[in-house]
Amino acid sequence: MTAISGSAAAVTGAASGIGRALALQLAARGCDLALADRDEAGLQQVAAEIGKAGARKVSTHRVDVGEPTQIQEFAQAAIATHPSLNIVINNAGVALMGSFNEVDQAQMEWLININFWGVVHGTRVFLPHLSQQREAHIVNLSSIFGIIAPPGQTAYCAAKFAVRGFSESLRHELAMANSPVKLSVVHPGGVLTNIVRNSRTGSGITDNARRAESIDRFDSIAKTTPPLAAQRIIAGIEKNQPRILIGNDAWFMDLLQRFRPATYWSVLAKRIEKMGRHSK
Repeated sequence: MTAISGSAAAVTGAASGIGRALALQLAARGCDLALADRDEAGLQQVAAEIGKAGARKVSTHRVDVGEPTQIQEFAQAAIATHPSLNIVINNAGVALMGSFNEVDQAQMEWLININFWGVVHGTRVFLPHLSQQREAHIVNLSSIFGIIAPPGQTAYCAAKFAVRGFSESLRHELAMANSPVKLSVVHPGGVLTNIVRNSRTGSGITDNARRAESIDRFDSIAKTTPPLAAQRIIAGIEKNQPRILIGNDAWFMDLLQRFRPATYWSVLAKRIEKMGRHSK
């Protein structure tokens, strides 16, 4: 296992949502931090909040994980500031609303560059350093949409399924090599973050009402808070859990697709519709 107290962690997407909650809770447990995000103001707020609570060493870095050179520069700066850095959490991600024929190729590539290639590049640039530590851990954020694939999420599912496959294969490689680096892949269900509110809309969508409806539907079924999600991820690191499911909804959907791998959506569609009606 990788102990949190006395460690140093790099966290992407740390200005809000699950990343912010992870930063606060890791710091409270005695972990130094290199925090990355495009939102510099949000990063400064998180760092200030950590500073009020204790004397953890925190560095902030403006990073667009869709740009490989920026990830490389982040890794170099984070390791220079935190030489004992031994935890990397590739958390940053974006969303894109629209069915396949409503999303153009450039939009799909934008999402996959962040949600998949950002994870791959983040893993690659930190792995040589992590491999030199006595104990180390990589956490890659997939999604329950890396296990099931609902309609309207072709780009997001493509990226999150890819994160899952990449992470599981790499974990097996690390184990075969007797590496000190452990790896967990995280599959959150509905977590109350702003990812849907901040999502981009497919170029083929002209109906703004659909966006509002999607936000309302997400808010009605997302039951897990970012702090609870962060607690679950940290427990997964401490226990070296290869797969971290977050939320009862994620557990249910994972179980359902095991029993009905090709026909789970007919069941889920009815369940989601029923939940939406009850929330009104």
